Amino acid sequence: MMTSVDTDLLRVLADPLRLRVVTLLARETLCTTHLVEETGARQTNLSNHLRVLREAGVVETEPCGRFTYYRLRPDVIEALAGRFADLASTARRTAEANVKQSCP
Repeated sequence: MMTSVDTDLLRVLADPLRLRVVTLLARETLCTTHLVEETGARQTNLSNHLRVLREAGVVETEPCGRFTYYRLRPDVIEALAGRFADLASTARRTAEANVKQSCP
């Protein structure tokens, strides 16, 4: 069963720019300047999205001089993926059980 935390996380990841940021951070740790270059988003807009990702626990920060670097927290993504894997497994078992019956 999906919890409200999962629903909130899905809402966070459903935004196209935030999903793009998560995809970029899956490959490497980046600072805001690099993320602006990669996404083409305005710095203030990107900073707001990074705040949402940070508050949701999807990314963590690491200060380095005058820059802040962002790193994806893979455990958060893995936990959400695990929930979907469990959901798919349940659906598969249900479908297999329904094949054995003539009507749902």
